Amino acid sequence: QLQLVESGGGLVRPGGSLSLSCAVSGFTFEPGAVGWFRQAPGKERERVACISIPDGTHNIRDSVKGRFAVSRDNAKRTVYLQMNALKPEDTATYFCAAGRDYFHMCVIDSRSPEVWGQGTLVTVSS
Repeated sequence: QLQLVESGGGLVRPGGSLSLSCAVSGFTFEPGAVGWFRQAPGKERERVACISIPDGTHNIRDSVKGRFAVSRDNAKRTVYLQMNALKPEDTATYFCAAGRDYFHMCVIDSRSPEVWGQGTLVTVSS
């Protein structure tokens, strides 16, 4: 069974950095894409980044562009979210989620991810 486990969350001061990891294990289907999502208390979940597993093509949400970066290491079956210049409004639980293909999940948003991690909390506060 495909499983995703996030790690790397924590408390950081405004302006600081965190690197989140999403470790993929097991096999139900071979993920074609992994997305990073976040949900703050009282707010809707939003996708912040998405990456194609085969070729690394990716997109980043406009509100975090220039501060967040997504990458993957296929040998380790791990996807990363590097977050720099963090702001209090970045505070949220961050989830990674896998889907079958990048175009439908990350470009035209026609298919939701099929497998989700449990989330990791990021708190940006002084």
